[in-house]
Amino acid sequence: MMSFCHAVSLSDLTSVSEARRLVQQVGSSLNLSDVKLGEAAIIVTEAARNAVVHGKGGYLMLAGYKDHNQPRMQILALDSGSGITDIPRAMKDGYSTGGTPGTGMGAIQRLANVFEIFSSIKGTAVLAEVAEHPMQHLPVLDAAAFTVPIRGERVCGDAASWVQSEDRMAVTMVDGLGHGLHAAEAAEEAVNIFQKYVTEPPREILARMHDSLKKTRGAAAAVAEIRPLSGTLTFAGIGNISAVVISRALSRNLVSHSGTLGHVMARIQEFKVEWPRDGILVMHSDGLQTRWDLTQYPGLMARNPALIAGVLFRDFRRERDDAGVVVVKNRSTAL
Repeated sequence: MMSFCHAVSLSDLTSVSEARRLVQQVGSSLNLSDVKLGEAAIIVTEAARNAVVHGKGGYLMLAGYKDHNQPRMQILALDSGSGITDIPRAMKDGYSTGGTPGTGMGAIQRLANVFEIFSSIKGTAVLAEVAEHPMQHLPVLDAAAFTVPIRGERVCGDAASWVQSEDRMAVTMVDGLGHGLHAAEAAEEAVNIFQKYVTEPPREILARMHDSLKKTRGAAAAVAEIRPLSGTLTFAGIGNISAVVISRALSRNLVSHSGTLGHVMARIQEFKVEWPRDGILVMHSDGLQTRWDLTQYPGLMARNPALIAGVLFRDFRRERDDAGVVVVKNRSTAL
């Protein structure tokens, strides 16, 4: 699966209108029904307004997916306020600290197929998912990704994709060299190769990417293969892609070798490590800083991977480049 993502900077109430227009664009591209489009529009309006009024602004992230041709949209509102001290109370209709009617959170929860909140002193993240037909059989692993271009560009040179079978997920994070159209073309080509040869080992996929990207600007990329039942993760990376496996008991950095796929590459080396039952894989481009620590966000590791990815994006994004992050974890993990 390849996700596509859009982001709106929430600075004032005019941003709410922009977010509402964007949800119509994304929903139409997913072929969501008019009913689901209307529900998504209400969710976006309430979530964006809350972020502006109560949260000192932030971002609204929209990610689109098609699972076995079943479209779904993830809506993530990220603010930089002081947090919600009493979430159950905030969910009740009529509760407000900003002079609004106080129906926003309750309306979002009622309309969304998936709804989660994470709040800390660094801000609040509200996740809502709208699906045309919710999946009946949920796979073992869950994943989410956000890729956002540098300010001023319309296309992103970072891309993420994953494919999951019964006991295997292969996931890639790609960073096209530079930014703009040519970087996006390189990233798209790398993802196409990943999806075509996804059943091969990570090292072989990267080798095929290298051959195919010779006609492009080139890219950094990493591929991870997770087998949750046997508890193993196999990883290979070329270039500046950061990857970390985190659990209650460990934090292990995965090594990418220097080089640029399509141009200069000394070697490709695979590493096999343990995949704990409570494991979380975080992969991101150099559009995010590397000095983050999920233990500084009590409770976040137990939440939806979209919340983890969004909080990392909000708090550790570098403004001078495209930014991409993908998070994978076991769906039943409770930390």
